[in-house]
Amino acid sequence: MVYSLSFIFAISYLAIALEHPLKINKSSAALIGAGLLWAIYALFSGVSQEVMHGQLAHTIEEVAQIVFFLMAAMTIVELIDAHEGFSLITRKIQTTKLSNLVVVVCILTFFLSAVLDNLTTAIVMCSLLKKLLAKREDRLIMGALVIITSNAGGAWSPIGDVTTTMLWVGGQITATNVIMNVFLPSVVCALIPVLLVVSSVRGQPVQGPINDIEIQAHKRPSQLEQNFIFFLGIGALIFIPVFKAVTHLPPFIGAMFGLGVLWLAADILHKKKSSEEKAHFTLVHALSRIDMPSVIFFVGILLAVATLQHAGILTSIANWLSEVIGDLSVIVILIGLASSLVDNVPMVAASMSMFSMTDHPTDSFLWEFLAYCAGTGGSILIIGSAAGLAVMGLEKIDFVWYLKKVSLLAFVGYMSGAMTYIVQYNLMH
Repeated sequence: MVYSLSFIFAISYLAIALEHPLKINKSSAALIGAGLLWAIYALFSGVSQEVMHGQLAHTIEEVAQIVFFLMAAMTIVELIDAHEGFSLITRKIQTTKLSNLVVVVCILTFFLSAVLDNLTTAIVMCSLLKKLLAKREDRLIMGALVIITSNAGGAWSPIGDVTTTMLWVGGQITATNVIMNVFLPSVVCALIPVLLVVSSVRGQPVQGPINDIEIQAHKRPSQLEQNFIFFLGIGALIFIPVFKAVTHLPPFIGAMFGLGVLWLAADILHKKKSSEEKAHFTLVHALSRIDMPSVIFFVGILLAVATLQHAGILTSIANWLSEVIGDLSVIVILIGLASSLVDNVPMVAASMSMFSMTDHPTDSFLWEFLAYCAGTGGSILIIGSAAGLAVMGLEKIDFVWYLKKVSLLAFVGYMSGAMTYIVQYNLMH
């Protein structure tokens, strides 16, 4: 069974990677792979029906939380965009040089992802890039840098990445120490790829998009409406980690609540307008603009990876690494690399179960280094992180293009940050 599951996952993964040459949508490959994996697991695992249904229910719960969060965050961003709220930021970014724009966007992404989270930040920044750049090739490389910098920015914050949050909630790390000790490696991880891209685009001009004329002048939002929806929408996104920290409820509850408040505010704001005038500004319009095929792909890939977790394949890999390699730093680096192939959440969950807190107490080398590696390793492949999957869908980035153009940059940044953490740890201890 293990070989069958591994083979089908590999074939599905290959079909996703070769989406454009095969001319087969990646969502269909992910869904078919997930269905086959669960069918084989159900038929040949020997697990009772009751246990099987419990595992499936747990998986659906986890997937639904992420999907609901993704849909709510995307809709909030689209509602802000419909009110031209992002023009408040784009007007402040006054640069004609692409290299300067790269630096500004990446710094903003890095710190914003620590406050929101890497997934929400990636969605917001992709919307901004569409307002700043007309040339698709420029948007692709900037989108790739958004993935790298949002993952790096999320790794050092207890609320910036789901794996860091898992370790924080589980007691493996404390907020103060992870910020102090993982911040510098995360900076290096993001800085190296950014500097390499800046040197390659030096001298190139910014080609901005032509002003959107979709909305007629008399239907454009007023300055007050732009400002109100922008700040309320950004406030709703920032509210999500605060809501989670206070209530300990899943982030999607806060996202849905924020969306409801924004929806109500938009309805009140436009209640005196005719149906035709306010049609563009409604939540229904915003919902019609979110990328549902990407959401479906997200469901498929998460369901597929869950079978590897329930079948014990990921735990077996982690145990095998521990037995064969032994060196903690190498093991954690490999776990980070593995998180670019499969979801980093089950990899971290397996690691939390495999290593004892008796041997590795709170804020020890293992847990802090794992927070860095699991958070940033997913940038090496575009489907290795939630931020990568979101940008892949929003900008229609090809897996093979990312592999050729970006994976090496992300790998160099990842390893540079890893070496920085090891050197920093040895100097401080």
